[in-house]
Amino acid sequence: MGEKEIVLIVDLINLTERLVYGCYLAAFFCSIMTGRREQSAAKLKKAIMVFVIYAMPFTVGYIVPVYSWLSLLFVMALLVMASRSLGIEKNLAFLWGSLFFSTAQFSILITETFAFITSPYVMDGVKTEFKHTLIHYLIMAFVRAAVCSLMLVWISKIWKKSRLYLHLKELCCLCLMPAAGIIFSYIVQRMWITIKEGTVIRIYEQYPAFLGLVPLLAVLFYLGIIMTILSCRKMVEMQEERQRFFIQEQQVYAVQEHIEEVDQFYKGIQQIKHEMRGHLTNIKGLAESRNYDGLEQYIAEMDENMAAFELSIKTGNTVTDVIVGDKKKAADKLGIKFQSDFSYPKSDRYNAYDIGIILNNLLTNALEACEKMDGKERYIILSGRQKKKFFLIEVRNSFEGEIVIDEQTKLPVSTKENAAAGKLASIHGIGLSNVKREAEKYRGDIDIRVGKKEFMATVLLQQKKQ
Repeated sequence: MGEKEIVLIVDLINLTERLVYGCYLAAFFCSIMTGRREQSAAKLKKAIMVFVIYAMPFTVGYIVPVYSWLSLLFVMALLVMASRSLGIEKNLAFLWGSLFFSTAQFSILITETFAFITSPYVMDGVKTEFKHTLIHYLIMAFVRAAVCSLMLVWISKIWKKSRLYLHLKELCCLCLMPAAGIIFSYIVQRMWITIKEGTVIRIYEQYPAFLGLVPLLAVLFYLGIIMTILSCRKMVEMQEERQRFFIQEQQVYAVQEHIEEVDQFYKGIQQIKHEMRGHLTNIKGLAESRNYDGLEQYIAEMDENMAAFELSIKTGNTVTDVIVGDKKKAADKLGIKFQSDFSYPKSDRYNAYDIGIILNNLLTNALEACEKMDGKERYIILSGRQKKKFFLIEVRNSFEGEIVIDEQTKLPVSTKENAAAGKLASIHGIGLSNVKREAEKYRGDIDIRVGKKEFMATVLLQQKKQ
């Protein structure tokens, strides 16, 4: 086997390795794509798209010599442009590409030391230098691919647990370490082989300490990426906790206001009861004096005063009466059709305060969604019914836009900033998480469904044991 044949085989190994890395990138991106319940054909189509985006520039690079970093930038740009077709955000596509390429570079730096150390051992028992080079190169390509796959799998698993939703600040923070790692890797690779006075010198021969320093720095860069993701996850969890506390505090305040309204309502009724004796005396006096015009006017004024204490919606519980009635008034002011078929459960094993929080959140979200549909048919339909030991609350409302469902919580993600940019509808995922928390008190859950121009939230409660 001659030198030309060996060079050709090495090029084929390099090309195969690039295609394998293209498969890695496709699988890496599939782990963050939305719509995991879609058909396998759609998933395969997206994976092939990522594979082609990666394979095309790097394959051309072997035919037409170009700097590898130009291919990297080209692939990154294509991934960002194709992010919408892939079902991911542009920021996440950019970050995911950065993580992939930095990890691939780290795997090269780590395995190169292993290649240098094992090279003399592979030489033993091999008759020709060309055959040695081919065998060793093939082994190292396999080791690089294995190391890279393990590192990518670890990042993917950590990310799934993180549930990070990237804005510009988080993107810059997370991309800093991968970018530094890629630059460091290119610098080291440019220094691997130098020619001095016609002699080829390898960096590990000239500086033996680099045998340990280069892979160590690569591992530290990789661990830095992992720690950055974990730190961002912790920060996001703390922010969500603060938001949950704030929203819960606001809900408590809102329900307290409703309870105060109910209290004032019943105080008014008690006052009318006390005044009723005087009203009867006045009516009797007007009747005895045959002042029928005055009697008619007096009764009309009493009807008007009594109407102020009449609830527009009756659910069977004073707290939910006020909450649903208040939301109906708000809907009427906005020109939103409001329909209620809600009946409070006939059981003392449900807490009106808990159900009030659920109704307040669901109806507030429905009002906000409808308010964004100016000039279109808008409606809110509330229903609540009991069946044996179960109580079902359902809110349906008109809706336009898109939502992102968290794969772990199965709730919409809060995307206020994206909505401001006109990309996604604003859904209060944190408010719905409070609904989920209240439902879990009753061994229940919340189910979210989005149909054609309609958003539906269903809460199932199971009455508490005595």
